[in-house]
Amino acid sequence: MSHVPHDLARDFPDYAERISELKASDKRFAHLAERYHDINREVHRVETSLQPMDSLAETDLRKQRALLKDELYALLTRETT
Repeated sequence: MSHVPHDLARDFPDYAERISELKASDKRFAHLAERYHDINREVHRVETSLQPMDSLAETDLRKQRALLKDELYALLTRETT
């Protein structure tokens, strides 16, 4: 398992420019991206043993990160009118 923090632009390289645009223009997207980043940092600290955490709490964090990532992806891929 790689202990490299997830990054939205790395996870969605085809949407890197759109990620930047939405962070600047969409408050909801920016808020979700910041929450994703915060949770992702915490997961990374747990993975690298910098922050001890029981396995249930770690699993919960990973689920939160996955849900945020799904929601961010939906916003990235929605059609603009």
